[in-house]
Amino acid sequence: MEVGGAYSNTKAPVSALETLRMKLPDLATPSQPTPKRAKPGRTRRLPDDQVQQLIEDYQSGATVYELGDQFGIERRTVSTILHRHGVPMRRRGLSEEQIDEAVRLYNQGWSLARIAARMDVAAGTVRQRLHERDVPIRDTQGQPRAGDAR
Repeated sequence: MEVGGAYSNTKAPVSALETLRMKLPDLATPSQPTPKRAKPGRTRRLPDDQVQQLIEDYQSGATVYELGDQFGIERRTVSTILHRHGVPMRRRGLSEEQIDEAVRLYNQGWSLARIAARMDVAAGTVRQRLHERDVPIRDTQGQPRAGDAR
């Protein structure tokens, strides 16, 4: 009959527990208060004068991203406000010339993100336009994607 067996050498587990215990906060010291954060799902409502300013700025050419930053709200909230007030939305995309340039840059080795930043659009927009032109998309290591037989 084995005496103690797996429980006879407890030095390593006890040492590991002691190390973990040392990482725990001291219960005698008061804990740091958690920072106050806005509750999720609560949106800040803009006053009517700011809504009017937002609409005017959009119609003058400001983007929903710029307006979101300016008024401290999400770009989706900007879009919602504009829709609610019947403001026609601009569709930004890439012109044929920009798509030609994107294809050229991508074939030179530029990343989708770099092209998107240069053209001030989302990388997904660039990817979609390249896909429409049958340009094989590389993986993150710069290799052709496995399922891309183009």
